[in-house]
Amino acid sequence: MAKKKKKEKRIAKKLLHKYRLVILNEDTFEERFTIKLTRLNVFVLTSLSAIILVVSTIFLIAFTPLKEYIPGYSSTALKKKATNLTYKTDSLQQEMILNERYYASIRKVLTGDVKTTEFNRDSIINAAKADEDLKTIVPNREDSLLREKVNKEDKYNLFSIDDTASSFVLFPPVNGAISEAYNIEDKHFAVDIVVPKETPVKATADGTVIFAEWTVETGFVVILEHNQELISVYKHNGAITKSQGDLVKAGEVIALSGNTGELTTGPHLHFELWSKGYPVNPTNFIDFQ
Repeated sequence: MAKKKKKEKRIAKKLLHKYRLVILNEDTFEERFTIKLTRLNVFVLTSLSAIILVVSTIFLIAFTPLKEYIPGYSSTALKKKATNLTYKTDSLQQEMILNERYYASIRKVLTGDVKTTEFNRDSIINAAKADEDLKTIVPNREDSLLREKVNKEDKYNLFSIDDTASSFVLFPPVNGAISEAYNIEDKHFAVDIVVPKETPVKATADGTVIFAEWTVETGFVVILEHNQELISVYKHNGAITKSQGDLVKAGEVIALSGNTGELTTGPHLHFELWSKGYPVNPTNFIDFQ
């Protein structure tokens, strides 16, 4: 026990034993700087310096832009750009999916590659009444006058008469004799109306032009999208007066009839009507005579 105490005293004496650090001028041996030290002071100062150095390094790496120069750390600006690019890429992917679905539906309309189904004569009007909570649609005197005006004028506005029910009435794009009727078995999902060349072709209802281009088989084609998921198609036109994206009113001239395309047999209008992706017989809703 005594030896242990002597050893501890010896260690404490060594730690607390004072030393003098002297800096002399080499030529004159003049004392320029002196400091008294102990081993304990040197140990404490060295430890504190090491701790301060470690803490400072961590602070510089974690909270200053200097970490960008250390291998393995990425730039903050680069991370921000990568995040923005990720968001833009995701948005573009969603947009591409929507465009692919849109063009696929248009392709089915043009080629007739769709499932067929039978519709009740008043299916479209009944659906419209259910959506708008309308109990009845009763033709009135203003509606009759509007129909007569449609047959005489090239341009008119369906909504000039303040009648909600009349907005669901479909008007004939042209007037004439039907040369080929709607036939599901022959996959002729349309009616062909014989008309002279350059007869104005009118929109059957308010809508948006979603396709207005030339096709090899059917010539100039115009496709309109209407309310209630209704689409009307006009083929074999001689000229088109509207462009994709245009808004049109019911009865507004969208094309001039013609005899274009490989599948035409003479001047006529090939008119199709689609409801919620299914073809319907236009004669059930429109009087072309």
